[in-house]
Amino acid sequence: MNESELFAKYRETGDIKIRNEIAEKHLYIAAVLAKKFVGRGVEYDDLYQVASLALLKGIDRFDERKGLQFSTFITPTITGEIKNYFRDRSRLVHLPRRVSELRAAIKRATEEIEKRTGKKPTAKELAGAIGVSEEEILRCAEAGGTVSIDNSIEGGNDGMSFHEILPAADDVFEEVETRDAVSSALKTLSETERALVRCRFGEELSQTETAKRMGISQMNVSRMERKILQKLKETLGKSMVE
Repeated sequence: MNESELFAKYRETGDIKIRNEIAEKHLYIAAVLAKKFVGRGVEYDDLYQVASLALLKGIDRFDERKGLQFSTFITPTITGEIKNYFRDRSRLVHLPRRVSELRAAIKRATEEIEKRTGKKPTAKELAGAIGVSEEEILRCAEAGGTVSIDNSIEGGNDGMSFHEILPAADDVFEEVETRDAVSSALKTLSETERALVRCRFGEELSQTETAKRMGISQMNVSRMERKILQKLKETLGKSMVE
Protein backbone atom coordinates (compact mmCIF):
# COMPACT_ATOMS: atom_id res chain seq x y z
CA MET A 1 0.00 0.00 0.00
CA ASN A 2 1.12 3.55 -0.69
CA GLU A 3 1.18 6.28 1.96
CA SER A 4 -2.36 7.50 1.39
CA GLU A 5 -3.73 3.97 1.47
CA LEU A 6 -1.90 3.24 4.73
CA PHE A 7 -3.37 6.33 6.38
CA ALA A 8 -6.84 5.54 5.07
CA LYS A 9 -6.58 2.01 6.42
CA TYR A 10 -5.35 3.22 9.81
CA ARG A 11 -8.12 5.81 10.02
CA GLU A 12 -10.68 3.10 9.32
CA THR A 13 -9.31 0.37 11.58
CA GLY A 14 -7.15 2.10 14.21
CA ASP A 15 -4.77 -0.85 13.83
CA ILE A 16 -1.60 -0.13 15.86
CA LYS A 17 0.44 -2.30 13.49
CA ILE A 18 -0.43 0.01 10.62
CA ARG A 19 0.39 3.07 12.73
CA ASN A 20 3.78 1.56 13.62
CA GLU A 21 4.44 0.83 9.96
CA ILE A 22 3.75 4.47 9.10
CA ALA A 23 5.94 5.62 12.00
CA GLU A 24 8.88 3.45 10.92
CA LYS A 25 8.76 5.00 7.46
CA HIS A 26 9.03 8.50 8.93
CA LEU A 27 11.27 8.08 11.97
CA TYR A 28 14.10 9.58 9.96
CA ILE A 29 12.30 12.93 10.15
CA ALA A 30 12.19 12.71 13.93
CA ALA A 31 15.92 11.87 13.96
CA VAL A 32 16.88 14.75 11.68
CA LEU A 33 14.86 17.31 13.63
CA ALA A 34 16.12 16.05 16.99
CA LYS A 35 19.73 16.43 15.80
CA LYS A 36 18.97 20.01 14.74
CA PHE A 37 18.38 20.97 18.38
CA VAL A 38 21.36 19.13 19.92
CA GLY A 39 23.80 21.36 21.80
CA ARG A 40 21.24 23.31 23.77
CA GLY A 41 21.60 21.48 27.07
CA VAL A 42 19.45 18.45 26.23
CA GLU A 43 20.74 15.03 25.17
CA TYR A 44 19.91 13.74 21.70
CA ASP A 45 18.09 10.69 23.10
CA ASP A 46 15.68 12.92 25.03
CA LEU A 47 15.05 15.09 21.97
CA TYR A 48 14.54 12.02 19.80
CA GLN A 49 11.97 10.71 22.27
CA VAL A 50 10.07 14.01 22.17
CA ALA A 51 10.21 14.00 18.37
CA SER A 52 9.07 10.37 18.15
CA LEU A 53 6.09 10.98 20.42
CA ALA A 54 5.18 14.01 18.30
CA LEU A 55 5.38 11.78 15.23
CA LEU A 56 2.89 9.31 16.72
CA LYS A 57 0.52 12.10 17.73
CA GLY A 58 0.83 13.55 14.24
CA ILE A 59 -0.10 10.24 12.65
CA ASP A 60 -3.32 10.17 14.68
CA ARG A 61 -4.19 13.73 13.60
CA PHE A 62 -3.24 13.50 9.93
CA ASP A 63 -5.99 13.31 7.32
CA GLU A 64 -4.74 12.12 3.93
CA ARG A 65 -8.01 13.25 2.29
CA LYS A 66 -6.90 16.89 2.50
CA GLY A 67 -4.24 16.24 -0.14
CA LEU A 68 -1.25 17.24 2.02
CA GLN A 69 1.92 15.17 2.10
CA PHE A 70 2.54 13.70 5.55
CA SER A 71 6.18 14.82 5.56
CA THR A 72 5.01 18.40 4.93
CA PHE A 73 2.52 18.13 7.79
CA ILE A 74 4.72 16.38 10.35
CA THR A 75 7.89 18.48 10.07
CA PRO A 76 6.47 21.68 11.64
CA THR A 77 4.46 19.53 14.04
CA ILE A 78 7.56 17.82 15.44
CA THR A 79 9.54 21.07 15.42
CA GLY A 80 6.78 22.75 17.41
CA GLU A 81 6.77 19.98 20.01
CA ILE A 82 10.54 20.24 20.47
CA LYS A 83 10.32 24.02 20.86
CA ASN A 84 7.55 23.61 23.43
CA TYR A 85 9.75 21.12 25.28
CA PHE A 86 12.57 23.67 25.49
CA ARG A 87 10.20 26.42 26.61
CA ASP A 88 8.62 24.24 29.28
CA ARG A 89 12.04 23.11 30.45
CA SER A 90 13.34 26.67 30.69
CA ARG A 91 10.43 27.62 32.90
CA LEU A 92 11.12 24.99 35.52
CA VAL A 93 12.52 26.33 38.77
CA HIS A 94 13.76 23.72 41.23
CA LEU A 95 12.88 24.80 44.74
CA PRO A 96 13.31 23.33 48.23
CA ARG A 97 10.22 21.47 49.43
CA ARG A 98 9.39 24.09 52.08
CA VAL A 99 9.47 26.85 49.48
CA SER A 100 7.40 24.81 47.03
CA GLU A 101 4.77 24.24 49.70
CA LEU A 102 4.75 27.93 50.63
CA ARG A 103 4.41 28.97 47.00
CA ALA A 104 1.45 26.61 46.62
CA ALA A 105 -0.13 28.15 49.72
CA ILE A 106 0.52 31.65 48.35
CA LYS A 107 -1.14 30.72 45.08
CA ARG A 108 -4.23 29.39 46.85
CA ALA A 109 -4.44 32.42 49.15
CA THR A 110 -3.99 34.79 46.22
CA GLU A 111 -6.84 33.18 44.32
CA GLU A 112 -9.12 33.30 47.37
CA ILE A 113 -8.34 36.95 48.14
CA GLU A 114 -8.71 38.03 44.50
CA LYS A 115 -12.04 36.23 44.30
CA ARG A 116 -13.24 37.95 47.49
CA THR A 117 -11.90 41.45 46.89
CA GLY A 118 -11.32 41.61 43.16
CA LYS A 119 -7.78 42.85 43.80
CA LYS A 120 -4.35 41.28 43.97
CA PRO A 121 -3.29 40.82 47.61
CA THR A 122 -0.30 42.54 49.17
CA ALA A 123 2.49 40.60 50.85
CA LYS A 124 1.03 41.65 54.22
CA GLU A 125 -2.41 40.28 53.31
CA LEU A 126 -0.92 37.01 52.10
CA ALA A 127 1.17 36.66 55.25
CA GLY A 128 -1.95 37.12 57.39
CA ALA A 129 -3.98 34.65 55.34
CA ILE A 130 -1.32 31.93 55.39
CA GLY A 131 -0.04 32.52 58.90
CA VAL A 132 3.57 33.32 58.10
CA SER A 133 5.63 36.48 58.33
CA GLU A 134 5.64 39.08 55.58
CA GLU A 135 9.38 38.54 55.30
CA GLU A 136 8.81 34.87 54.46
CA ILE A 137 6.43 35.86 51.67
CA LEU A 138 9.04 38.20 50.21
CA ARG A 139 11.85 35.67 50.62
CA CYS A 140 9.76 33.07 48.86
CA ALA A 141 9.58 35.33 45.81
CA GLU A 142 13.34 35.15 45.50
CA ALA A 143 13.82 31.62 46.81
CA GLY A 144 16.94 29.86 45.67
CA GLY A 145 18.33 32.99 44.01
CA THR A 146 16.83 31.93 40.70
CA VAL A 147 14.80 33.94 38.23
CA SER A 148 12.57 32.29 35.67
CA ILE A 149 12.16 34.27 32.47
CA ASP A 150 8.42 34.06 33.13
CA ASN A 151 8.59 35.59 36.62
CA SER A 152 7.16 39.10 36.83
CA ILE A 153 9.25 42.01 37.98
CA GLU A 154 8.54 42.88 41.58
CA GLY A 155 6.95 46.14 42.64
CA GLY A 156 3.49 47.06 41.36
CA ASN A 157 0.97 45.33 39.16
CA ASP A 158 2.43 46.56 35.89
CA GLY A 159 5.45 44.27 36.04
CA MET A 160 6.67 42.50 32.92
CA SER A 161 8.73 39.38 32.52
CA PHE A 162 11.89 38.96 30.48
CA HIS A 163 10.00 36.42 28.37
CA GLU A 164 7.36 39.03 27.51
CA ILE A 165 9.84 41.44 25.95
CA LEU A 166 10.93 38.88 23.37
CA PRO A 167 9.27 38.96 19.94
CA ALA A 168 5.92 37.20 19.97
CA ALA A 169 6.16 35.88 16.42
CA ASP A 170 5.87 32.19 15.59
CA ASP A 171 9.62 32.00 15.10
CA VAL A 172 10.42 33.39 18.55
CA PHE A 173 12.62 30.38 19.28
CA GLU A 174 14.80 31.20 16.29
CA GLU A 175 15.01 34.83 17.43
CA VAL A 176 16.28 33.75 20.83
CA GLU A 177 18.48 31.08 19.28
CA THR A 178 20.34 33.51 17.02
CA ARG A 179 20.16 36.25 19.67
CA ASP A 180 20.67 38.89 16.98
CA ALA A 181 17.67 41.00 17.97
CA VAL A 182 18.32 40.67 21.69
CA SER A 183 22.02 41.36 21.29
CA SER A 184 21.29 44.56 19.36
CA ALA A 185 18.74 45.65 21.94
CA LEU A 186 21.19 45.09 24.80
CA LYS A 187 23.63 47.47 23.13
CA THR A 188 21.17 50.29 23.75
CA LEU A 189 21.59 49.83 27.51
CA SER A 190 24.13 51.61 29.67
CA GLU A 191 27.02 49.72 31.23
CA THR A 192 25.23 49.65 34.59
CA GLU A 193 22.03 48.37 33.01
CA ARG A 194 23.89 45.60 31.19
CA ALA A 195 25.55 44.62 34.46
CA LEU A 196 22.13 44.27 36.05
CA VAL A 197 20.88 42.12 33.15
CA ARG A 198 23.93 39.86 33.52
CA CYS A 199 23.26 39.41 37.23
CA ARG A 200 19.53 38.87 36.97
CA PHE A 201 19.13 36.96 33.72
CA GLY A 202 22.65 35.65 33.10
CA GLU A 203 23.74 34.49 36.54
CA GLU A 204 20.09 34.30 37.72
CA LEU A 205 20.76 36.15 40.97
CA SER A 206 17.89 37.38 43.11
CA GLN A 207 17.20 41.10 43.39
CA THR A 208 18.74 41.11 46.86
CA GLU A 209 21.90 39.37 45.65
CA THR A 210 22.09 41.68 42.64
CA ALA A 211 21.80 44.72 44.92
CA LYS A 212 24.71 43.47 47.05
CA ARG A 213 26.81 42.70 43.96
CA MET A 214 26.21 46.15 42.46
CA GLY A 215 26.33 48.09 45.73
CA ILE A 216 22.83 49.56 45.42
CA SER A 217 19.51 49.02 47.18
CA GLN A 218 17.06 46.28 46.29
CA MET A 219 14.49 48.97 45.50
CA ASN A 220 16.86 50.52 42.95
CA VAL A 221 17.37 47.10 41.37
CA SER A 222 13.61 46.66 41.05
CA ARG A 223 13.16 50.11 39.50
CA MET A 224 16.07 49.66 37.10
CA GLU A 225 14.76 46.26 36.10
CA ARG A 226 11.35 47.60 35.13
CA LYS A 227 12.98 50.44 33.20
CA ILE A 228 15.34 48.06 31.39
CA LEU A 229 12.59 45.64 30.40
CA GLN A 230 10.43 48.47 29.08
CA LYS A 231 13.38 49.80 27.06
CA LEU A 232 14.17 46.36 25.64
CA LYS A 233 10.52 45.72 24.84
CA GLU A 234 10.32 48.95 22.85
CA THR A 235 13.63 48.31 21.07
CA LEU A 236 12.74 44.73 20.14
CA GLY A 237 9.30 45.85 19.00
CA LYS A 238 10.86 48.35 16.60
CA SER A 239 13.35 45.78 15.27
CA MET A 240 10.49 43.43 14.35
CA VAL A 241 8.80 45.98 12.10
CA GLU A 242 11.84 47.52 10.45
